[in-house]
Amino acid sequence: MPIDPSTLDADPLGQLRAWMAEAAENEEPMPDAMALATATADGAPSVRMVLLRGIEADGLRFFTNRSSRKGRELAVNQRAAAVLHWPRANRQVRVAGSVEPLDDALSRAYWDTRPRGSRLAAWASVQGSRIESREAMEVRVAEMDDQFPGEEIPLPPFWGGYRLLPTVWEFWESREDRLHDRVEYVPDAGGGWRRHRLQP
Repeated sequence: MPIDPSTLDADPLGQLRAWMAEAAENEEPMPDAMALATATADGAPSVRMVLLRGIEADGLRFFTNRSSRKGRELAVNQRAAAVLHWPRANRQVRVAGSVEPLDDALSRAYWDTRPRGSRLAAWASVQGSRIESREAMEVRVAEMDDQFPGEEIPLPPFWGGYRLLPTVWEFWESREDRLHDRVEYVPDAGGGWRRHRLQP
């Protein structure tokens, strides 16, 4: 059934939660996978997959190595865009807006939920830097395992979370003959959102 913009949640965060829940029920592969696009100070773009780790009133949360390419780009250009795609449902959500770092307390709370191996790998990796072999990377992880023998592994100073605060949203659903449904949310003067249908 085609989308009627008036039937979508008035809050795009609520609509995203609804589509995410349906994606999980439909057993979409990695329903929280999100392509995140950042850019350098002069606008050269780059994009990669990250995991959406929170749909909160303060934005969409994700976590990464702050010394990575995306972290370095966000340090000089606080604008980003992202897309979530669910192929079984033929749906996607696009967002764009500003990005802010999360404080250490929020970053640590998520860090402590990660598997031990993921935390050791985060400590071991200078993300995106060249290394001579996979074996050398495995040696670095083993060194971290020796350095942090217990379950307590501190939050690295170079690792943490971000919140993406969308200023525009688009909910897209595929239709026959390329007459796709596209609904855009833009801010209104009262602090809410206006919904518009876009041409496919």
